[in-house]
Amino acid sequence: MKTIILTIGVFFISLTLNAQTTAKSVLASIEENNTTLKSLRETAEAQKLENKTGIFLDNPEIGFNYLWGNPTNIGNRTDFSATQSFDIPTITGMKSSVANGKNNLVEWQYKSDRMNILLEAKQYCIELIYYNALKKELDVRLQHAETIAAGYKERMDRGDVSLIEYNKVNLNLSTVQGEISRIEVERNALLSQLKRLNGGIDVALPDTQFNEGELPLNFDDWYIQAEEKNPVLAYVKQEIEVGKKQVSLSKAMGLPSFSAGYMSEKVVGERYQGITLGISIPLWENKNRVKQAKAAVKAAESKQTDSKQQFYSQLQILYKRALGLKTTAETYRKSLLTVNNTDLLKKALDAGEISLLEYIVEIGLYYDTVNQALEAEKEYQLSFAELSAVEL
Repeated sequence: MKTIILTIGVFFISLTLNAQTTAKSVLASIEENNTTLKSLRETAEAQKLENKTGIFLDNPEIGFNYLWGNPTNIGNRTDFSATQSFDIPTITGMKSSVANGKNNLVEWQYKSDRMNILLEAKQYCIELIYYNALKKELDVRLQHAETIAAGYKERMDRGDVSLIEYNKVNLNLSTVQGEISRIEVERNALLSQLKRLNGGIDVALPDTQFNEGELPLNFDDWYIQAEEKNPVLAYVKQEIEVGKKQVSLSKAMGLPSFSAGYMSEKVVGERYQGITLGISIPLWENKNRVKQAKAAVKAAESKQTDSKQQFYSQLQILYKRALGLKTTAETYRKSLLTVNNTDLLKKALDAGEISLLEYIVEIGLYYDTVNQALEAEKEYQLSFAELSAVEL
């Protein structure tokens, strides 16, 4: 029974560096091996190249004409021309600026997807650590239940206890064994999920102790930092910047474009050569483009307002929940370290002061408290992981 208390105390209080490193190494491995992240990274690079396409000057145009004269005595005619067109948005770098802004959007989207995948992995790690700790606790209970069952078997053989009493201790033993089997199923499922996220590579995480993060003392002060790190908010902010640049680009696209080049004409006994200039006036091609760009900016600004409000409210809910769960977990810790009757119950059972049924009921209450304590700690860790996801 003292072993049980020691196990729980170590679980709740001792926070070793090894546990932190192991949990972090799992996330690092997943970030390196996750096939979804690799696919998203390659997709992002392809999207960046696409954004950088079509932002340069049009190709130069070279023309050559060879014309046969009729009648033949007038000779042949040869023309040659080379022209290059120019538009203001390209030569001023406006197209390049918009492309760079879109590439920033691609990066923020990738970071958002990365955060979600690592958060999922961290939640699986927390669940696995919880089941590891519960398995460790149940192993102690199993040893205790087996000891009692063996003792009652000897007493029944001597005729000191009835078969009914012996069946009770076996039922208690079967309950513990069944719970251990259930936990093994859950642990294997979590390991499979981590393996999936790790690109099909097995993950080992034997930790039974959580890395307890520090809950911020002041929510509003902490939120300012979280807002700056959140990739979703950064994305919608960047959307507005890109939209404003797109408005300027759309206006510039309404300006005339120019072309300049060289041209020569050669006929029998004569040759003409010189420069050519041209202008293209976009009367219809860019109609409604500026209006659309302005509407996109307005929509992005509205999206930013909504995203900020949703993010703030969601984090505030998570913060209050994490704070409450932390208080609950701390209460359980204190009660388990200060209130324990397991030794007294065992002595009373051995002395015949209480019946086996009374012992099982009383020890069951203690075990339920231990389970609830582990559950409260797990729920706090899950809540804190979601709250601090921007740190991943």
